[in-house]
Amino acid sequence: MSQRDPITAGAGESPRPGHNHRPRLFGAAILLAGVFAGLFAGLPAMAGMAVASNVVAGEDDSAVYGPRLEGFDYPHPVRAHAFESQRQHVEMIYMDVPPTGEANGQTALLLHGKNFCAATWEQSITALAQAGYRVIAPDQVGFCKSSKPDGYQYALAGLAANTRGLLAALGIERSVVIGHSMGGMLAMRYSLMYPAAVEHLALIGPIGLEDWQAMGVPYQPVEQVYASELRTTYDSIRDYQVAVYYAGQWRPEFERWARMQAGMYAGPGREVVAWHQALTFDMLMAQPVVYELPLLRVPATLFIGVHDRTALGRGAAPPEVQARLGDYRALGRRTAQAIPGAVLVEYEDLGHSPHIQDPDRFHRDLLRALARADETSD
Repeated sequence: MSQRDPITAGAGESPRPGHNHRPRLFGAAILLAGVFAGLFAGLPAMAGMAVASNVVAGEDDSAVYGPRLEGFDYPHPVRAHAFESQRQHVEMIYMDVPPTGEANGQTALLLHGKNFCAATWEQSITALAQAGYRVIAPDQVGFCKSSKPDGYQYALAGLAANTRGLLAALGIERSVVIGHSMGGMLAMRYSLMYPAAVEHLALIGPIGLEDWQAMGVPYQPVEQVYASELRTTYDSIRDYQVAVYYAGQWRPEFERWARMQAGMYAGPGREVVAWHQALTFDMLMAQPVVYELPLLRVPATLFIGVHDRTALGRGAAPPEVQARLGDYRALGRRTAQAIPGAVLVEYEDLGHSPHIQDPDRFHRDLLRALARADETSD
């Protein structure tokens, strides 16, 4: 086990090996010529956009990681929550970070997106810990450092139940729940299932705010999505992130997360990673939460970058359907109206990942929203 990427075991928990690697950054001018496969399976080509980048060169431009992200260092020690699910032994890897500022007695649960990992919450963990929160950041089963069990039937409700089991094992009854992208979709499902366990729901660029198939995105068999996932490269990841996550920008600090994801597709477990990405794509397409938004009964804040254009399966849809998908300015406002009492925070200059693209501004807004919620509940 690497001393720089420890997976420590708590009571009743088992350690998993990890290794240290911080991928190198490189200098290049980025031309967004197209996004072909992977990520959200079948995204459209994005031609005609050129983005200049001054990315700093580093030591390794071709990072390779294992199917459980072996070799990639997380910003804090990680632990393994071992349990039985669907007649299999599985592990849910997580970070449990104590407050570094004056403790406020609250816990923040961070739920990652489909193309993200718990590690991508690095700056959010720092901000929340400094504000007095204990922070729990898991990798969901099927993602990143957690198990990818054969034949697993993925369901948002199942992932929510796994997450609730993790918190119960840690003795945590209630928490602030913060979800990004797919994690926002999962956070909504979690809040619908366990409203008494949610102090505040914070949604950052959540997907699931529209029903893609009902809007005209055709069904794609899992085998087709898998084949598309296998074609994922660093270039396709980077180009997509520039266009969708970062509103046409690319900075050196974004490089690590693109290399993290690309390294799993370049590694010895690429087929395992691609298959589970295909299965979870199918889960998201088939399990919309948009119809249940009015049923949410927890305090909620939405953080929306209006340049976000995320939409699953867009590339497989006819052009007239593509044009209607992923309009996050409209989606954010419609969602804020649908969720009782929800507050909407819009970012006119940001995309899908405000917490990564402009972390200082976002975390000020997040902590302000959580403080307002505390005042209201007092």
